[in-house]
Amino acid sequence: MHLKENRMNPLPRRSTLPALVTSLLLAACAAALDQPIAHAGQWPPPWQDPPDIVQRADTPPHFEPPSARHCRRLPTTREVGGRDQQRQDAAWERRESTDAATPTRRARSAAEAAAKSMAPATAGATAAPLAADSAAHERHVPPVPWPQPHPLPSPQRPAHEPVTAGMVDDNADFGEYLAYRQRKAGLPVHERDVSERYLLEVTDAAGRPVHDAEVAMQRAGVADPVMWARTDTAGRVWLHPRAFLPPGAMHEHALGVAVRKHGLQGRAMLSRGQPQAVQLRLGGAAPVIRPRLDLVFLVDATGSMDDEIAKLKASMRTMSQQIAQLPGQPDICYGLVAYRDRGDAFLTRSHDFTDDLPAFQRMLARLHAGGGGDKPEALNEALHEVVHGLSWRADAARIVVLVADAAPHLDYGGPQYDTDMQAALAKGIKLFAVGTSGLEPEGEYIYRQIAQYTAGRFVFLTYRDAADPGSGPGTQTPHDVSQYSVQTLDKLIVRLVSEEMARLRPT
Repeated sequence: MHLKENRMNPLPRRSTLPALVTSLLLAACAAALDQPIAHAGQWPPPWQDPPDIVQRADTPPHFEPPSARHCRRLPTTREVGGRDQQRQDAAWERRESTDAATPTRRARSAAEAAAKSMAPATAGATAAPLAADSAAHERHVPPVPWPQPHPLPSPQRPAHEPVTAGMVDDNADFGEYLAYRQRKAGLPVHERDVSERYLLEVTDAAGRPVHDAEVAMQRAGVADPVMWARTDTAGRVWLHPRAFLPPGAMHEHALGVAVRKHGLQGRAMLSRGQPQAVQLRLGGAAPVIRPRLDLVFLVDATGSMDDEIAKLKASMRTMSQQIAQLPGQPDICYGLVAYRDRGDAFLTRSHDFTDDLPAFQRMLARLHAGGGGDKPEALNEALHEVVHGLSWRADAARIVVLVADAAPHLDYGGPQYDTDMQAALAKGIKLFAVGTSGLEPEGEYIYRQIAQYTAGRFVFLTYRDAADPGSGPGTQTPHDVSQYSVQTLDKLIVRLVSEEMARLRPT
């Protein structure tokens, strides 16, 4: 294990354990981590502590690792209706109770995967099955046509008008982000404590970053991981112990870190409070493959987004064209998930990945707004669909561009955004959250939560007059941000994607 200085990591309070007890604990943990793997196929390697101190951790979010091999298919469509909510709630309760009753996360993954392949669509949803990797199982269902919107775009905001935006990187300016969270304390959100943060960097034998390595964090005496993640294209991942540890484990001083990629495994130990980043080197060299990108647009399609969508469609079309022309000729899969709310014609409407850019752009052209009513929307369900319902590929950079103007409903049952942002990290999905006009403080807070936790960015539209979105493009914003530059939205998103993909170019 190699350590280096990490100036961006604030130090938590010093442990109150006596020095002798602390040193003995660290020595025991280090000895445990140095033990050989008992079974070659076992993952993650068990942390071999005496049975009398074994404790059970809270189960981490359920997820299936990215495993699709390709997206060479026409778009398929899955729709969940918004009007038969009683049956949908029952379906969520059945799924949650099944998850709780099954002993391990891996077992749940296998059971759900088998159920997906054998069972009919859940009541309240119509679905085109996700295309399997085998062509014998693929079946194309034409996309469901979108209804035409009732209101026309606002005449003072023409659809051809450019869309300008700014961006903040809350991981790069972490101190300001923590200050922002303090300023907004008390908002109705699902809080996750990210104040304690550590950087993990994984490299190969030649010192090059290892992308998409699977990371598991363990507690002493607990074989099952308490957190999962995947490294990004720079071979890095941010770890936030207070966001995932159960209450009884908040003061445990040492955590184990296990990493694997392509059959290579490595282990390290995180001593909480250390000022350095954890560096772990896997033997061998990373294989050189054509860079892959799985790109999803997650769009609020309620009525309040009508005039925004008229303009954003052109920006998203330009984004997809420019991203397709990035250096290195990346292998790109495009996906689209739109959502509304309960009581609307649909809750979520998702189009699984395709490599057919013209077909994807035709789906964008059919994107129209409608429904809604109250301010919060079905973002929880939509994020869950993005993370768990799409055919994410292995060894790909995975990016979601959220375009929306409202917070999720926190008064509904079913999936919750803070759990699915953890599952997104477990699957290596970064989220760039674009806040459009009318986004209220709780929405901004939640968008920034999701973006920061997954190492994405918070993007926001800017106007000539911050208080008047109809004033046209400009440099002002009502959001609680500072030190940002402004450019057109399409150029900004393309730049962020380009920076992510540049690290994957074959050398």
